[in-house]
Amino acid sequence: MEEKFDHVVYSKNVIEFVTVANEFCLLLETCAKVSKIEFVETAQKLLPLIYLKACLLPKNESELEEEVEKFVAEADWEFIHSSVQTKMGAHDQYLEVFEQDMEYSETPVVASISENFADIYQDLKDFLTSYRIGNMDVMNEALWDLNNNFYQNWGQNLVNSLRTIHNLVARQENFDEDIDPSDASNLDEIDLSNSIFSQRKKEWGED
Repeated sequence: MEEKFDHVVYSKNVIEFVTVANEFCLLLETCAKVSKIEFVETAQKLLPLIYLKACLLPKNESELEEEVEKFVAEADWEFIHSSVQTKMGAHDQYLEVFEQDMEYSETPVVASISENFADIYQDLKDFLTSYRIGNMDVMNEALWDLNNNFYQNWGQNLVNSLRTIHNLVARQENFDEDIDPSDASNLDEIDLSNSIFSQRKKEWGED
C-alpha cells in the first residue's frame, strides 16, 4: 500500500496542482453566482498559481497504449464558454499579440477570455476527473497528457488571459456596468443532458 502512494501521481506537487485546478474549475462552473469584479479578481489570483503549479508538475512517461478517456463534452465546453462570455460582457475580447498567425495577418487578431478559459477548463477537468477515478495507470496517463497539453496548448492560453485580466484590474475598470455581448449564447438553450455535469448529478443522486 505504501508503494502505491510513493507513485509520482501522489507526489506533493501533483496534489497541490489538483487543489488549485479544482478551485479554478469550480469558479468557472459557478461564475453566474458571483459578481463580475469577484470573478475577475479571483481569476487574477488563481491563474498565476495554476501556472506555477503546472511548471512544478513531475515529468512522467506514457505507459498505456490507448488514450485516456475524455470527459468534457462539447456541451460542457459551450456551457463554460457562454457562462464566462456573459460574465465578462464587453471585457471578454482583447487583441492578441502572441498568436502565431499574427506574423501573417494584416489585421489585428482578436481573442477572448471566455474561449481561453473554456479550453483551459477542458484540459484541467479531464485531468481532474481521471485523477478522481483512482486507477494509477489512468492517473499516470492523465498526468502525462496534462503536461504535454500545458506546453502545447493551455499554458499559452493561461498566460494570455492573465495578461488581459491584469490589464483590466490595473486600469480599474468599472465592472459594475455589466454589458453582455450581443452574440452571447443563451445558457438555457444549451443541451447539457449528456454533459459531465449531468453525469456527476446522476452518480451523486442529485435531482
